[in-house]
Amino acid sequence: MPSAQPAATRDAEPTGTVEQALAHAARLLERDPALAEAQARAILEVLQGHPAALRLLASARSAQGDLDEAIAILGPLAQREPRYALAQHDLGLALVRRGDGAAAITALRRALAVKPDLPQAWRALGDQLAAIGDDAGAADAYVRHVRHSTRDPGLLAAASALAEDRIPEAEARLRAHLKQAPTDVAAIRMFAELAMRLGRNEEAEPLLARCLELAPGFDAARFQHALVLHRLNRPEDALAELDALLAHAPANPGYQNLKAVVLCRTGDYATALALYDDLLARHPAQPRIWMSYGHALKTAGHQPRAIEAYRRALAMPEGFGEVWWSLANLKTFRFDDDDLAAMRAALARPDLGGDDRQHLEFALGKALEDRADYPASFAHYARGNALRRATLHYRAEETTARVQRIREDCDAAFFAQRAGQGCADPDPIFIVGLPRAGSTLLEQILSSHSQVEGTMELPEITTLTRQLRARGGDDAMPYQAALATLDADELRALGEQYLARTRIQRKLGRPFFIDKMPNNFLHVGLIHLILPNARIIDARRHPLACCFSGFKQHFARGQGFSYALDDLGRYYRDYVALMAHFDAVLPGRVHRVVYERMVDDTEAEVRRLLDHCGLPFEDGCLRFFENTRAVRTASSEQVRQPIYREGVDHWRHYRPWLSPLEDALGPVLDAYPDVPREVPGHA
Repeated sequence: MPSAQPAATRDAEPTGTVEQALAHAARLLERDPALAEAQARAILEVLQGHPAALRLLASARSAQGDLDEAIAILGPLAQREPRYALAQHDLGLALVRRGDGAAAITALRRALAVKPDLPQAWRALGDQLAAIGDDAGAADAYVRHVRHSTRDPGLLAAASALAEDRIPEAEARLRAHLKQAPTDVAAIRMFAELAMRLGRNEEAEPLLARCLELAPGFDAARFQHALVLHRLNRPEDALAELDALLAHAPANPGYQNLKAVVLCRTGDYATALALYDDLLARHPAQPRIWMSYGHALKTAGHQPRAIEAYRRALAMPEGFGEVWWSLANLKTFRFDDDDLAAMRAALARPDLGGDDRQHLEFALGKALEDRADYPASFAHYARGNALRRATLHYRAEETTARVQRIREDCDAAFFAQRAGQGCADPDPIFIVGLPRAGSTLLEQILSSHSQVEGTMELPEITTLTRQLRARGGDDAMPYQAALATLDADELRALGEQYLARTRIQRKLGRPFFIDKMPNNFLHVGLIHLILPNARIIDARRHPLACCFSGFKQHFARGQGFSYALDDLGRYYRDYVALMAHFDAVLPGRVHRVVYERMVDDTEAEVRRLLDHCGLPFEDGCLRFFENTRAVRTASSEQVRQPIYREGVDHWRHYRPWLSPLEDALGPVLDAYPDVPREVPGHA
């Protein structure tokens, strides 16, 4: 090749083989299209009409904004080389950019007829077909795009970053990709997966809905959408998506399993158990499904069958920590010597995963507690809690600040200004407090009344708080600033929304129903404003008994305060301070039930409770243990037995190790069951 050429051309001279020169030019294209153009022209001087060099030249001109010249190069090339799929592909994309949709569709179809595994050609074709109203053709194209996107290098890089938990890199790559290709359904779904992994389900849901709008046949996105809807407590919508999937894949185990989980959320255990029976008959070697089946059986009151299901899971190689904890979490179950040896052997395995290790530590703590080996039991509980605490980002001072902010914002004047507003329906009975304080017992007693239906721990109030936080633009602090902006119509609408969203849980048609979500004590103000005639019950238990019972519990989710004794003490103290505040600014609004008093004089306390709820006394409330309703909480087996005194002071066996808890509780411990005049940390 002559050397007397412009410097740019000399820098771009091909060296070695034509393939090497083309590869060099392709690398230049991304960072310096002009230099890539010079390289392509240099190749074409030697090899006139070379198809790959012409395509490269067109790409360089397009990258520099000269679409007309790019099309002028690609058009003849595509006509001369009808089997050159990439030339047809590039011509189609260039025509799309120029706005020539009909010609673009023709070029893209030609490219895909030759090489059907071009993901971006399918995406571009889907866009063009959607633009002309061919929704069915567009949906088919988008699904085919997804099918072939595994070969897209950009998406591969993003997927690799996501798989390796390099979240910021994955997010940056996906954002950049979607800026250039906003209808890339594979990238949209991947972005939704990233949001789900970060717990941002509210962001994932519209992304997946957009996927399905573009590609209704994108089953993987529909399944993820069902999962997100379940997590967002939209069970009816989740079931609709799952039924659509099962309509053409009725035996799909993943679809069946998720549907069973959602049905359990709605309280339809009979249908859920039938699904599990069918699923496990066809796929018996699935330990996690056996475990889920055990959970459903336990909740529905079939303890022997639940134990059998858990045992089936343990008989498989993968069945480790969580299944052992599930047995321990029955509370009334007792491990035998073989169980103890098996758990210790599993815990000794060097390859045991962190989650399995946590569950086994808690399970062994319970097993040794039942054998009255309290020092060894506490050691296991302490290790399990330390392992779990290390994975969390809970900060006790943030809870204290949150409680203080609520007390400042929701004073007596705040409530007086809004008196008489909200939705007047009296249907809900809210039971709040701390976990392990006896709230399930109160729910069982009340749901044994002919006018009251028990449901489960309902997340609807938390859903409303998320809406308010989004409105206020600050997820880190309470939502009271947004709450203060609502007028009477908006408060009533929130109450009506709550009632509409909980309707799916009400199966018996009784006039009242129970919403037992302990942590709703933080939202007493919101409950009062949107449902002023709802009853609110505060379940309270001795601070050391309540907090240590929480310390022994490996919660499925949430309760980040419960994995360190000092965190527990500070949380209990904050809870007492906030409830004392509501007692002061809304006198008589909350009825408090002290667990120890309920144990000592059950009938008197039950009568007081029913009087507060405006309900006549019924003997069935004293025979609550005969109630066969489903109970989802850790106390499910305990509330199916008569009240017994032995559990009240059981925490005393662990008193030697509870000084961090006692120190954190301070005067709250000494004053129980009364409230100290001022709780430390809350001026």
